[in-house]
Amino acid sequence: MAVRIITADERLSSAGNKTSVAIFGQPGVGKTSLLKTLPPDKTVCLDLEAGMKSVQDWPGASIPVRSFGDFRDLAVLIGGPDPAVDPNAFYSTQHFQHVRSVYAGTGIEEFLASVPVVFVDSITDLTRQAMAYAKQQPEAVSDRTGKPDIRGAYGLLGREVIQALKHLQHAQGKTVIFVGVLEKVTDDFNATTWQPQMEGSKAGRELPGIVDQVISMHLFSHDADGNWELNEKATERRLVCCSGNPYGLPAKDRSGRLDVTEPPDLGALLAKINRI
Repeated sequence: MAVRIITADERLSSAGNKTSVAIFGQPGVGKTSLLKTLPPDKTVCLDLEAGMKSVQDWPGASIPVRSFGDFRDLAVLIGGPDPAVDPNAFYSTQHFQHVRSVYAGTGIEEFLASVPVVFVDSITDLTRQAMAYAKQQPEAVSDRTGKPDIRGAYGLLGREVIQALKHLQHAQGKTVIFVGVLEKVTDDFNATTWQPQMEGSKAGRELPGIVDQVISMHLFSHDADGNWELNEKATERRLVCCSGNPYGLPAKDRSGRLDVTEPPDLGALLAKINRI
């Protein structure tokens, strides 16, 4: 495939077209309800955890995903073929054409092409589905003993999930939002840290380097001086958007345009990130 030069004008004109975002929050904090802040006619939710109850009145469309294979097929429909992979591998032109034939006549391909925002709920469940897939592959069986090889399964899980996320991240003109569970971890010395909850460690380590924005969603209250402070018993939700924040939450702002915390409105957040 021939490469080409992208001019500054072209880059600026498309700057508002796509952003990749990973949002993590504790169960029940309202991550899925962020869908209600996105335009329903321009958004599709890939529902991996059957968790649409909280947004059952949201007028947008969703696609239930029950297996990692289904997610991989949807990813290649959204992102198109990857010219860098082996012709017989997943995400190749051959895979893309096969998936197109499978979904021919359903309207799914046309619909996915028409919506600029893909909301993946959740990346935590994606890693669980990927683990179930990995355990059934030859890499998860020891050549020496013939018994299950958990290290082989975790290695395959990491490679498969990262490849799927990178493929979606490269989808032309698509804003992709990955939602996941934020886990509070307390060690033997009673020190507390926050981290994304995923199967395996590879996806959690590499995800911040793949996406443009990493955001933590948490509950806050005001201190005596009127500043925001982390409070797991409060009711006010905020998005923590910048690294080095005083709350110790995972975050990264590649745009440089966000405050340390922002209101829980993804539509407003994306507009702020992509303003020219």
